[in-house]
Amino acid sequence: MCSFLQISRNMHQGNQTTISEFLLLGLSNQPEQQQLLLVLFLGMYLVTVAGNGLIILAIGLDSYLHTPMYLFLANLSFADISSISTSVPKMLMNIHTSSQSISYVSCITQMYFSIVFVNIDNFLLGVMAYDRFVAICHPLNYLTIMQLRFCIFLTVVPWVLSNIVALTHTLLLLQLIFCDSSTLPHFFCDLALLLKLSCSDTMINELVLFFVGLLVITFPIALIFFSYICIIRAVLRISSTEGKWKAFSTCGSHLTVVLLFYGTIVGVYFFPSSMLPDDRDKIGAVLFTVVTPMVNPFIYSLRNKDMKGALRKLINRKSFLLLMPWASTFLSSQ
Repeated sequence: MCSFLQISRNMHQGNQTTISEFLLLGLSNQPEQQQLLLVLFLGMYLVTVAGNGLIILAIGLDSYLHTPMYLFLANLSFADISSISTSVPKMLMNIHTSSQSISYVSCITQMYFSIVFVNIDNFLLGVMAYDRFVAICHPLNYLTIMQLRFCIFLTVVPWVLSNIVALTHTLLLLQLIFCDSSTLPHFFCDLALLLKLSCSDTMINELVLFFVGLLVITFPIALIFFSYICIIRAVLRISSTEGKWKAFSTCGSHLTVVLLFYGTIVGVYFFPSSMLPDDRDKIGAVLFTVVTPMVNPFIYSLRNKDMKGALRKLINRKSFLLLMPWASTFLSSQ
């Protein structure tokens, strides 16, 4: 990936002045706040990796959880670890070394993978909604519909589509020239801000960003909306209150994550705010890349009896406790 970016960059430099690195201003320019940000985001990063890592281990080691729903959940947890790992470690390193620089190739690579993993989360939430739709609305045909090959297909498609989207934006960005301005008022390389820095015509990039972004977010939301309309209709036909509660409880964790993920989009980007646009972009990025991946494992472990049981069995293994002394702390509140 890095060699490809370097070759493409060299091909488009021509006789124009280009930059070799960008400056990431981070979340704050106040020196007294840097250590606080270092401790805070290091803690959030470790909690995210530990929590989602436990989810993946529990699903992998417990044969009872080898079902389509937990296959998708394991992929979501892996995407969450990867998403936060694209931006936070570099931000922590910059704070620790009092440096703000990131090379051109590293910046474009970071942008590529940040697009990939946010989109994977988006697509997987739609896939998981479809899984709950089949489980509740067609329970007798669930195993027939959600066969292994089809589940693998539903797992692979989000990764393929997300990489296609990221590659499209990256190839278009590589055609642009960056002249004198190299300062990004952010803690990672965001596509929209990179377009603003370019001294080339970015009209095509912005049009592609708008239309591709619209398609990428519309399809999963439509699938989620359709799935839950059908789920609600099916549940309302159940006569007993206990049956209704049991049906709703199977998709409660997923619905909570959906509300958190898309609620963030609406709250940050669509509601009026007195904050500056750059500050709002930073808040949105922190929520997407740090907060949401951190709380997802807690939502699934606290609201899912099967997951709580699998996690307890996992941390009760003596060998696991010797390797992971922090594991028992993760479930201490449950």
